[in-house]
Amino acid sequence: MKTDQIKLLYEYNDWADQHILTQCANVTAEQFSAPPPDMGITSLHLTLVHLVDAMRLWRTIFEGFHESAENKDKYDEMELKEADLPTFAAVEERWKIERQTLWAYLNGLTDERLAGTVRYTLSNGMVRERALWHCLLHLANHATQHRSEAAALLTSYGQSPGDLDFTRFLNEHFNLPS
Repeated sequence: MKTDQIKLLYEYNDWADQHILTQCANVTAEQFSAPPPDMGITSLHLTLVHLVDAMRLWRTIFEGFHESAENKDKYDEMELKEADLPTFAAVEERWKIERQTLWAYLNGLTDERLAGTVRYTLSNGMVRERALWHCLLHLANHATQHRSEAAALLTSYGQSPGDLDFTRFLNEHFNLPS
């Protein structure tokens, strides 16, 4: 994988995220925090907090913060909770900050670094070493899963984010007919 390819994937990620966030702004505070009935997933609020926290976690892994068990313990204390971002506005503000910080990281990548490895310690003390591009691909894929959960909730509230397919993004990104 090359840096221009991973950046295109993250441009898609941002595009799809924005569709979700735009529709989230239209739900009521009650809908935002309500546990959905019979969907097997969590609230829209908790889903978005999890997404922004995952973005933060993985970026700190990419930057080397989790290479030692000592820092792993610090991260566990820093995990974002619903109470840390109590409103949609708070989630959206933190999302902007994390997105900018992640892009600063992505813009500093080289193809050589992307092909290199990342080492981190899991909460159980296990040390993992993975190709950086695998971890970046995982983060984007993870966001896709949770965006689909958020999209299902939004649709149930009458606020569908519409078609979030990568091919639609490409058509818009490259000004191609749909």
